[in-house]
Amino acid sequence: MILCGISDEAGNTLASQVQATRDLGWNHLEMRNVTVPGFPKGNLHDIPDAAFDAVEATLAAGGIHVLGFASTIGNWAKRIEDPFDITLAEVQRAIPRMQRLRTKLVRIMSYKVREADDQMEHERFRRLREVTARFLDAGIQPVHENCMNYGGMSWEHALRLLENVPGLKWVFDTANPVFNLDRSMPEPRPRQDPWEFWTHVRDASVHVHVKDARWSDAKNDADYHWPGEGDGAVERILRDAFSRGYDAGISIEPHMVAVFHDASSAAQDDALRANFVEYGRRLEALIARIRA
Repeated sequence: MILCGISDEAGNTLASQVQATRDLGWNHLEMRNVTVPGFPKGNLHDIPDAAFDAVEATLAAGGIHVLGFASTIGNWAKRIEDPFDITLAEVQRAIPRMQRLRTKLVRIMSYKVREADDQMEHERFRRLREVTARFLDAGIQPVHENCMNYGGMSWEHALRLLENVPGLKWVFDTANPVFNLDRSMPEPRPRQDPWEFWTHVRDASVHVHVKDARWSDAKNDADYHWPGEGDGAVERILRDAFSRGYDAGISIEPHMVAVFHDASSAAQDDALRANFVEYGRRLEALIARIRA
């Protein structure tokens, strides 16, 4: 089993991300956004070539391996109505960079949820079949995350996606069901049950994102907590996964200091790094308790 974290949860700068990983005694990261000196912040598959070269050299010098790319391919900010060329360009940029880093997992999604009744399933499935085939042909496993996208609308939508996209696997996020409505249900829709969602996708899950949350009606948003202290069923899910022989990757995604989707957040790297390290240590303690 490999423990790691979503890179920009440990800080905006590459230096902070590497330092947090070394502080935990880990040697893997799941790369998402990164700031390299002299270049603007961006996803690892979008930053300029010179910035990527610097990332590659720094990671190698620090003995840090990249377990996966948390890409923006088909994510919650991308519409299914947008030209498919946008997606294909991201895939084409990601593949050679992943091959250089010997990275075998790429997180993808299935585009933003439409407000209309028609979710354009046929087009979503067609695109993800093409994306999945291109990655698999390159020796890379695409994994879909249950987030604010078609596949995250409910466990039923997730299964429909998996059935229609051969070769696609799953990365299960423990907290995302806490704030996502179950769109397989009629109005007024309840929020999803993390345990229920997990039981339907666990056989296809080859990676896990650990974050924990509790929904706040007052805020109309989620509050994020240490692993095992929210409503994400983290301990129950990990206990079940280990009992079934799960030995793949687990990435922490604390969201406690700065939420990735909140563009206004300006948390300093030292606060992000300290939270990341504490979160990692708490996850290690939780896993040790489960295994004991």
